[in-house]
Amino acid sequence: MVREQIKEDMYKLKYYGGCDVGSTFTKAVILDEQGKKVADTTIRSKIDSRASATLAMEEVIAQVPELKRTEELSYLVGTGYGRNKVPFADENISEISCHAMGVHVTDPSVKAIIDIGGQDIKGIEIDTDGTVKTFAMNDKCAAGTGRFYEAMARSFEMTLEEFSNLSLSAKNAIPITAQCTVFAESEVITMVGEGKPMDEIAAGIQMSVAKRCFVMAKKAGASDSITLTGGCAKNAGLKKAIEQVLKIKVIGLPVDPQLMGALGAAEFARKKGLAKA
Repeated sequence: MVREQIKEDMYKLKYYGGCDVGSTFTKAVILDEQGKKVADTTIRSKIDSRASATLAMEEVIAQVPELKRTEELSYLVGTGYGRNKVPFADENISEISCHAMGVHVTDPSVKAIIDIGGQDIKGIEIDTDGTVKTFAMNDKCAAGTGRFYEAMARSFEMTLEEFSNLSLSAKNAIPITAQCTVFAESEVITMVGEGKPMDEIAAGIQMSVAKRCFVMAKKAGASDSITLTGGCAKNAGLKKAIEQVLKIKVIGLPVDPQLMGALGAAEFARKKGLAKA
């Protein structure tokens, strides 16, 4: 009986998890032994980081027939703002390292990242093995982050998706002078009230964020190309503005850019789990 159990455990499929608990969204990914993504989810973060992680992990576990609960994962890595709150995590790794690894396994040719999270902007340079070569972070002001874009969309009475596409039709960009989210929101409301073209106001907002990203990109060693990660990577207007300001190509990723932190965490889990086996 014991021998049969040992044999069963030997041939049992092993899975590895990554859970990225961000300030606005929580993401989770499960990989198999070959590194193939077999499950993923993105949910709105709750006030309680532990509750966010628990719910996200329950959702991805439900996508894998061989798994019934989180504890059955061979290795689990927590990352992000609430990485210390991921139940049953074997280890916690910084989101900077996880974003770098996530991008590396998705597209090894990419060497520079701008990660625009809910509360900060990071510039990351990736080494040849997927580890972090250098990084820079702006976490002192929310301007240009996910929360900033949510505030701007509210000012325009639009969804985030509608706002992200609004600037694409603009022929000009009206400069936004305010650097602070609160003052920028007030400035935008005033401009809208004055009847200025909404697409040109939106273009000005995108250009102001792109200029903030310029410093991060240079610190991340970007020279000919860069990719965007985080929820704001889906912002088409921002992508266009960054290409105009930085004068380099923004490379699109074949996997949801919002999942990069969780994917990198899962890849770290896979490597550590296989090394431990």
